[in-house]
Amino acid sequence: MEGKLGYRCIRNDRRPRAIILTEQKRNQTNLYSFAFGRYLRIMTCSVLLDLDGTLIDSHPGILASCLAALRALGHEPDETLDLRRTIGPPLEDMMQILLRSYGDDRVGEAVAAYRQHYGESGLLGSVPYPGIGKSLEEMKRTGLRIYLATSKRTIFASRILDHLKFATYFDGIYGSVPSGELDHKPELLAHILSKHSLSPSHSLMVGDRRYDISGAHAVGMRGLGVLWGYGTRDELETAGADQLVDSPADLAHTVLSMVNGKQSPG
Repeated sequence: MEGKLGYRCIRNDRRPRAIILTEQKRNQTNLYSFAFGRYLRIMTCSVLLDLDGTLIDSHPGILASCLAALRALGHEPDETLDLRRTIGPPLEDMMQILLRSYGDDRVGEAVAAYRQHYGESGLLGSVPYPGIGKSLEEMKRTGLRIYLATSKRTIFASRILDHLKFATYFDGIYGSVPSGELDHKPELLAHILSKHSLSPSHSLMVGDRRYDISGAHAVGMRGLGVLWGYGTRDELETAGADQLVDSPADLAHTVLSMVNGKQSPG
């Protein structure tokens, strides 16, 4: 019956039968290629990297912009303020912490002032941790898909990576957006996984704060904690980091060991 139906369809088509059969075969091949390509994309191992405290030391530029924001609101901040432990969560959370000591709740105004200063000059105050460039190159060479997943605005993150000549290592650069819907790590990571059809079990999140680890676990990914950033060993272990890495020089090796299902030697 199927053969007769198939033949009847061919007979009703006015084109030569050989052309029709060739087209059907091409369509079947294209369908197979699409399905196989999608399978490969899902199975390809991916690493999602935080920015501040993981790839770059951004404290000098962030501090300058925070001080400028506080002055814009009429405050006289301490120039020696150390913000290292407040870097990592969404900017609104950080500004709320800073304003609390002044009894000021103008978080929105502070964020706007911060972003204006940061976009003009603050973002250029970021330097890569020694060895990060080499680690990115090693991971890229192995065929890993590499994505940036930062709480920083995407436009700022892109400019920083361009400035440091790191942008070419990334298959996608993702951060917070004006609507606020990607401000928190679980939402951001879920967005990246969905957009690129990535399998959580074949993906790894790398970051220096508990937000990176808990965000990874919330979407079914493992989390690798780095010990050279703004978080502490205790913070990362308490968050349940699947593994820790001590130096940027060991990052590529540790990432590759984890995504290949091996344990990195102590």
